[in-house]
Amino acid sequence: MDDVLTEAVLESSLDLDRRSIGEILEAIHDQDRIALAAVGAVLPEVERAVEILVLALSGGGRWFNVGAGTSGRIGVLDAAEIPPTFGYPPDRVQGILAGGPDALITAVEGAEDRAEDARRALRQRDLLPGDAVVAISASGRTPFALAALEEAQQAGARRIAITCDPEAPLVLRAEVAIAPVVGPEVIAGSTRLKGGLAEKAVLHLLSTAVMVKLGRVEGNRMTHMRPVSSKLRRRAVGLVVALARVDEDEARRLLHDHGGCVSDAVAEARRAG
Repeated sequence: MDDVLTEAVLESSLDLDRRSIGEILEAIHDQDRIALAAVGAVLPEVERAVEILVLALSGGGRWFNVGAGTSGRIGVLDAAEIPPTFGYPPDRVQGILAGGPDALITAVEGAEDRAEDARRALRQRDLLPGDAVVAISASGRTPFALAALEEAQQAGARRIAITCDPEAPLVLRAEVAIAPVVGPEVIAGSTRLKGGLAEKAVLHLLSTAVMVKLGRVEGNRMTHMRPVSSKLRRRAVGLVVALARVDEDEARRLLHDHGGCVSDAVAEARRAG
């Protein structure tokens, strides 16, 4: 494992176990800054990936985040946030995690090595040429993630990689590889730290930019969010008031008439002048 970038040892934290709590926190936070700066250095690749995903989704295709362990959980989490935030159908952006749903809360040992499971999961979803697969692996060597891109290539689907090693095998299997170089972890090999932070930051960029370009946001307002709680219902009223320039009573009426859909409520108010 000596040649694996994500397994390298950070010299500056060799004495981590002898530091005070404050010093431990400072060390972790300092490295987090490095991770976010590394993401900033690969924004051109993120932009290319956004263009691919917008093209796939606008053409009726689907977007699959695929990964194992921390990487897979982060992918599932980001996919799960898209429907409530942007009102986008849950079948259009999906997360596939090695080990299945149980692996979200409990480690499923060896799941990341089961390459055939990734292929099977994509086949069960009838992967098509118009779809896009985003494989996420900090090391870029996880068999589950590698197999996902191989299956995508065979199906003619679009292929995007997110990894923390630009020389990893995952990069070679992707059309676009987003590879922020975060360097060694504070705890050697624990990619739930900087690696996970960088992966989550990249997915934030992808999902947010894609949804904006698909028209799920007006200005910087979540006009397609689902008002399924008291907090979100209050937010929906505020959105209609601000965007349609009506009072709160009228905003509530419009939302009631349109099943809570902010964009439809605003559209009706604008048609009425």
